[in-house]
Amino acid sequence: MEGTICCDRSSNRSDVCMMKGDVRMQSTCSSIFLYGSSDKNNFTNNFIPNIAEEDEQEDHEQVLNHEKIRPYTRKWETSTMNNINELNLIAKEGNPELNHHHCDVQHDVPAVFFSTGGYTGNLFHEFNDGLVPLYITSQHFNKKVVFVILEYHNWWTMKYGDVLSQLSYYPPIDFYGDVKTHCFPEAIVGLRIHGDLSVDSSLMEGNKSIIDFRNLLDRAYWPRIRGLIQDEEREAQNMQKENHFVPLESETLLNLREKMVEDQMDKPKLAILSRNGSREITNENLLVQMAEEIGFQVEVLSPNPRSELAKIYRALNSSDVLVGVHGAALTHFLFMKPGCVFIQVIPLGSEWAAETYFGEPARKLGLNYIGYRILARESSLYDKYDENDPILRDPTSVNKKGWEYTKSIYLDGQNVRLDLRRFQKHLDHVYHYSVSRIKRKLYLQSQ
Repeated sequence: MEGTICCDRSSNRSDVCMMKGDVRMQSTCSSIFLYGSSDKNNFTNNFIPNIAEEDEQEDHEQVLNHEKIRPYTRKWETSTMNNINELNLIAKEGNPELNHHHCDVQHDVPAVFFSTGGYTGNLFHEFNDGLVPLYITSQHFNKKVVFVILEYHNWWTMKYGDVLSQLSYYPPIDFYGDVKTHCFPEAIVGLRIHGDLSVDSSLMEGNKSIIDFRNLLDRAYWPRIRGLIQDEEREAQNMQKENHFVPLESETLLNLREKMVEDQMDKPKLAILSRNGSREITNENLLVQMAEEIGFQVEVLSPNPRSELAKIYRALNSSDVLVGVHGAALTHFLFMKPGCVFIQVIPLGSEWAAETYFGEPARKLGLNYIGYRILARESSLYDKYDENDPILRDPTSVNKKGWEYTKSIYLDGQNVRLDLRRFQKHLDHVYHYSVSRIKRKLYLQSQ
């Protein structure tokens, strides 16, 4: 209802509050004020006498409702949420212009307030806790919405600027960095989240799904990708001009290059997400060699927090198969086309997390998902512990001791040496599947 604050606190993942009417942002006091009807009878149930009396002494405005919210999507993690700034949402009766709450900037579209604090800096959390919930919460506004960000990071808005531009026509606002009073006709404070890297179409306007989110990524990154392709074409043309003075050699090189391109078109492309430090594949070079002998065109990717996402998107968008060990970098599976293959190498002790955070979401995206659970002898832990140690024989019992055990032993203290003969069975199957898929695609294009 106009002039009221309505909060949904039923989810264990996030709180979301709606404000409609005369919404005014006051970052200096971590507050968002809502001015609505002056009819007191409308707010009898929400009237807060002690706050109202104190407030009346200051500015002669009556507080009708006061809510507090930390706009981040990990509500159940108290230690994390304690580091997220808390906002006061206050519905008032009175004339804001008479009490120095005049508008410095008047917006005619709604605002969505959220935080990029918490685990921001980790790719999985940037998508899971931020971008996917932001899509869920704001896409129905059709880009006519302003994002107001708490715990604002310039690097985050630059890194995801292409994605944000597909969700909003307007530049984001740094809540604490911008002390102006911004006014909106409506505001959503907090983000809705449906699950891990997922979109529940039954809860979305137009039955949008995670595939629609992936299509948004496509629109976000392809303008930059087209620019990269054009740069490469110009570079190739310049090289041809430089070699023009040796006609025979140039013609031979050109024919060889064209033949290589034709050969590559028939080869399925396999991308490997390489890790360093922990959970790395220590015989990765042999894996690459084996995959190439099977018939794959192989590309090894080593993304880091500074990697340009459009370049990673381009590589994976053109790949038929993705292979990687469980970890945040596997969030890049969102860049794969539905119908492609995703092989997650699952180290000891990470089975539940691997399925929950990547396996199930990948299937929802339409990928053919394979979870390759390593044997104890494929783990570096096999050389550190007796074969009867619970760490090797019963990881579940170790995980029950607490997160610190899981992290130190299985996530930070483990590498993988693949049994290539065992792994080859999966790659052989995936290769034939991918070749059939390519042939079918080429056949349809020729019709």
